[in-house]
Amino acid sequence: MSWPLQRIHFIDFEGSTTSGIVEYAVAVLQGGEISELHTRLCRPTGRLRREDVAVHGLDEPDLAGAEPMTTDFSLFTAWRESGPLAAHFAGAENSLIKSVWPYPRSSPDFARPGKQIAEWGPWIDTGALYRQLYPQLESYKLADVVAACGLQTELDALAAEHCPAERRRYHAAPYDALAGAVLLRALAREPQIASLTVMQLLALSTLDGEKRDALQQEELF
Repeated sequence: MSWPLQRIHFIDFEGSTTSGIVEYAVAVLQGGEISELHTRLCRPTGRLRREDVAVHGLDEPDLAGAEPMTTDFSLFTAWRESGPLAAHFAGAENSLIKSVWPYPRSSPDFARPGKQIAEWGPWIDTGALYRQLYPQLESYKLADVVAACGLQTELDALAAEHCPAERRRYHAAPYDALAGAVLLRALAREPQIASLTVMQLLALSTLDGEKRDALQQEELF
């Protein structure tokens, strides 16, 4: 089936390998539309570095009383089982989620229908997708792509509906997750891109030529 029909979970984490994840957000896309946003603050597992606080704006008082990320394993594995995960340049999100839980439960391998895999990926990656589909863009940073594609007003309207007032900015997990989901939704409006299968979108989401060829080869046979 074409990929917009598939349930997709667009993830953003704030934090680092030093502090652990201190905020997460998951924007759910179904039928090419953003249907839900889940977000919360998380207790740090290590030291909050001043340079990290300067970026995401979350300090010890903001996180006091928050539950650790580890309490949400069942929630994240349920998301992984019902659809692929997505992120903007997914390497960071993949590394951070694996630092909490190295593996999910056995889940569908959306790159190879009918097969199971105990991995958080393969990921749908809007950073890789936009770099390949729109090579004329000068920058592929999240905010720059949103602006270049004329999606800022659309993003801010969604943020006003879904994000806590103090987290309606870049480098806040709910805002960044919505920004990435808006980029993915924009691709669903392009007829040629919307006609791709989930397997094809996952193949385009890797910048590694050999891995991409391997995924495309799986689809041919």
